[in-house]
Amino acid sequence: MLQYPDLKAQSKDVLEQFDSLWRRLDLNEQKGRLEAIEKQLLDPSVWSDQEKMTPLLREKSALAQTIEQWESLLQSREDLDEWLIMAQEDGSQEVLAAAFDQLEQVSVKLHQAELATLLAAPEDESDAILEIHPGAGGTEAQDWAEMLLRLYKRWTERHEFSLKVLDLLPGDEAGVKSVTLQISGQHAYGLLKSEKGIHRLIRISPFDSSGRRHTSFASVDVYPDAGRNIDIDIKEDDLRIDVFRASGPGGQHVNKTSSAIRITHLPTNIVVQCQNDKSQRRNKETALKVLKARLYNLELQKIEDERKAEYATKEAIGFGSQIRTYTMQPYRLVKDHRTLTEVGDVEAVLDGEIDEFIRGYLLHVHATAQG
Repeated sequence: MLQYPDLKAQSKDVLEQFDSLWRRLDLNEQKGRLEAIEKQLLDPSVWSDQEKMTPLLREKSALAQTIEQWESLLQSREDLDEWLIMAQEDGSQEVLAAAFDQLEQVSVKLHQAELATLLAAPEDESDAILEIHPGAGGTEAQDWAEMLLRLYKRWTERHEFSLKVLDLLPGDEAGVKSVTLQISGQHAYGLLKSEKGIHRLIRISPFDSSGRRHTSFASVDVYPDAGRNIDIDIKEDDLRIDVFRASGPGGQHVNKTSSAIRITHLPTNIVVQCQNDKSQRRNKETALKVLKARLYNLELQKIEDERKAEYATKEAIGFGSQIRTYTMQPYRLVKDHRTLTEVGDVEAVLDGEIDEFIRGYLLHVHATAQG
């Protein structure tokens, strides 16, 4: 049976969290910035300059969404106040049930708004370039890499983001040898940066006729898509461009022409490739896009002085370096080793429900920075 004291206690925690977030937000400042952008867009000359217009439209969209999100949350909070008064005066199960439903609505919106406040870095607004590479282990590891590919596809769908496969190299028997994705949406990089690292899977292998338990590893790298508004100087003399025939599972899927592109950035030894398109020109454009994102990410890491520490933990895609473990046997649990966040519903996580891990990571990073 629903009780008013329980409603009051739970509401107190949620409302205190709301007040704490509200004090950190200057909604009037954001509304002022939105108005300034709208005035700029009234100037016809802005629309003729694509490089100037695109970041303005993107900032306008982000501001409008943030303002709408907070105004909706504020209205839900005011509705909750009214339901609390009614529940105190009435106390019937119908009113209490409606009040608890309103409390849940406020709580969900509050978590979403909280995430937005944790994504304050300029690059957090960027789209994301996400790469998946299997570790040692052949077909087993390649299958795990494909499972992660499905996970991020489903997560993208849940958030109504767009996803484009920039490059995909199929496995010999199953799975993938490597895949590069572009994921576009508000704060795509800011949300997905939590996925960067080694992911470990423990399961009964479907490829082992003896039914033994196997451990597989795959690495996930995430870079902010540099976009057109970031000046990354790439000199032609610094590039080595190799052209080759695209590989595939065989038969009609194998290209008969040399359209695949591999680009090596000589100063940094960063290598990118693309073979998804039949057009050599488009493959080159895509590979340069990925290279630009990786160089931008490299600059960010230099600023934060974290590059050396980060790659020290990634010398091998194997034991001891994982950020998250997905256990399917002998028990069922997904555990993030950085934040100690645990989820028992492994199928849901593999189906793209990773927001709890993302939130835990962002809160962990924020607390570390504050403390």
